[in-house]
Amino acid sequence: MKISEIFNQNKATLSFEVFPPKTSDTYKSVETQAMEIAGLKPDFMSVTYGAGGGTSEYTVSIADNIQKVHDVPTLAHLTCVSSKKEKVHKQLRLLGEHGIENIMALRGDRTDNDCEDYRYASELISDIKELCGDRFCIGGACYPECHPESESLEQDIRNLKYKVDAGCDFLTTQMFFDNNILYKYIYKLREEGITVPVVAGIMPVTNAKQISRICSLSGTYLPSKFKNIVDKFGADNDAMKQAGIAYATEQIVDLIANGVKHIHVYSMNKPDIAEKIQTNLSDIIGK
Repeated sequence: MKISEIFNQNKATLSFEVFPPKTSDTYKSVETQAMEIAGLKPDFMSVTYGAGGGTSEYTVSIADNIQKVHDVPTLAHLTCVSSKKEKVHKQLRLLGEHGIENIMALRGDRTDNDCEDYRYASELISDIKELCGDRFCIGGACYPECHPESESLEQDIRNLKYKVDAGCDFLTTQMFFDNNILYKYIYKLREEGITVPVVAGIMPVTNAKQISRICSLSGTYLPSKFKNIVDKFGADNDAMKQAGIAYATEQIVDLIANGVKHIHVYSMNKPDIAEKIQTNLSDIIGK
């Protein structure tokens, strides 16, 4: 099923993200984790794609197995900046052959081995549309606190409009920890004429080490309420895990109460975290 069809059902949705293994020797354990999460029957699951397509075969395999075994729609990530068009087209054919109907179209992180075939995600989206028509539902990424490479949020939103105009069906946000940032961002998107569904990306922070990595990668704003939780519980792994899940749950409840119906949890291949968040929301989202 296409994710756009799921969103058209006009109900709150909860989805989870998993990432494939980097090497074959860890494939089985990662697949087991992904299948456990799929067993929770989320509305859909996304499967990431390594830099330069390094995990492309695993991405398709895990996404395919999730659909076949658990009948959960999958969203396969596809990055383009380090790939030639022939490789991207091959991946599109492979996804189609396995009945995967949803693609998260991403530029990907720049490397020293970048190709010139694609510079931006909007070019990838245009290419998918030209080659495949409406065969795939296409998602794109957005940054409520501005893409790190953009000069301003206004410029970033204008660039985002190119992706939507190229054929992007929905947007999923980078993680954020202050819901007011998202509410203001969605207002700005609507002002710019971007009306596609916006999926809120939520990261449950379950250990203190995640914080420094999050800040170094994205410069995400950490509200004092969140900092206090880390200060108080960061040295106790079990307490931090429980507090992180509680904070993420509170974020999600507030989002849904304020009309943001679609929630995507960066579950980091952790079935227990996914299950606890889903249980916390069982009556709210009907799971």
